[in-house]
Amino acid sequence: MRFRLLTLLLATTLTGCGYHQAGSATHIPANVRTLAVPIFATNAQAYHTEMAFTQATIRELNTRTQYHILNTDTDTDSADATLHGTILTQTIAPLTYDATTGQSSSYLVSITAKVVLTTHDGHILYRNDAILYREQFQSTQDLSGFIQEDGYAVKRVAREFAHAIVSDMLESF
Repeated sequence: MRFRLLTLLLATTLTGCGYHQAGSATHIPANVRTLAVPIFATNAQAYHTEMAFTQATIRELNTRTQYHILNTDTDTDSADATLHGTILTQTIAPLTYDATTGQSSSYLVSITAKVVLTTHDGHILYRNDAILYREQFQSTQDLSGFIQEDGYAVKRVAREFAHAIVSDMLESF
């Protein structure tokens, strides 16, 4: 009986669920200590989305890892690896409408991005070519108290994106 219980316990602890986020990664080698994170490129016609995503990613890396992070476009040669990101698309679409006025009362911002972490010799340590995030934000009909909410929605999306990317880079198998 003890043998069966021990075997069951051992089998349970050694097996995993096999779940992980989309994207392919190898474990980041131990000799990688410095990461360069240049400002993300953008294909979208939106104001400062690439900056929000870059800053959120750097903040997440600084918070959750021991890597020395370089935020530079020019000095990537001194880093052990470089994380390149690109904002592929950004759309804002009406989501709900006010029944009395017929105007949009909430919107959905959708942002698609890709990231690639490479070493100096071009070896890919992590890659995800299509990461999609969405965030809803409310609009207001009162123009005197109007606050543009889409920028805040982009920042929320950027934080979620950065958390997911860093988790996937560190924990993928």
